[in-house]
Amino acid sequence: MPCSDSGDVMEKIFVIGDIHGCLSKLEGLIPQIGINSEEDTLVFIGDYIDRGPDPRGVVDFVLDLRKKIRRVICLKGNHEQMFLDYVCLNKDEDLYLFNGGDTTVASYGYRSAHGDKELNVPDSHMDFFNSLLYCYETDDYIFVHAGLRENVSLKDQNIYDMLWIRHDFIMSSCDFGKTVVFGHTPMSHSKPLFLPSRIGIDTGAVYGGFLTCVELPSRKIYQA
Repeated sequence: MPCSDSGDVMEKIFVIGDIHGCLSKLEGLIPQIGINSEEDTLVFIGDYIDRGPDPRGVVDFVLDLRKKIRRVICLKGNHEQMFLDYVCLNKDEDLYLFNGGDTTVASYGYRSAHGDKELNVPDSHMDFFNSLLYCYETDDYIFVHAGLRENVSLKDQNIYDMLWIRHDFIMSSCDFGKTVVFGHTPMSHSKPLFLPSRIGIDTGAVYGGFLTCVELPSRKIYQA
């Protein structure tokens, strides 16, 4: 399972929620956070694409940030998994398009290859999608797109749960040993969810809400 942990001492961690193709909100958010490009860590919680107007532009922007910031951690969301299933396995096309994939398809467009039509995804973008982690762990935090199944160790978590779980995780009374920072489930009123062992930062950017970043350990919130 592609997961990672950090052995470095980190000054601050900035975690950004589900972007869903909302490039203008991401462009408005990054200047606010004042990240130290050498000492701080930037974590993306997944769902860069689908539903919003410029999925390709979001990926380009994140790839550019990787060149400027030393530690950028990019997690996989369920929408990136659906995208890969559609592009690489020709699987669940109707499901993917129905769930917002139509904007991603429109963003990339098609090209002719060997007499067939295929999505015009640059190699650098495919490398990005294939490199995404399912989780990232530090001494105090676990970062995952959707959440975790209670009473299951991190190494034994089901990938489907990490990408798709919702209320079974959010409503659980389980202490996961560390604070779990997650996205996937949009929080009401565009406000992040703060629970004793969980922080939810999907605040519905693509539905007219805010794109949220939480700074750790201070829990300071930035929104665009």
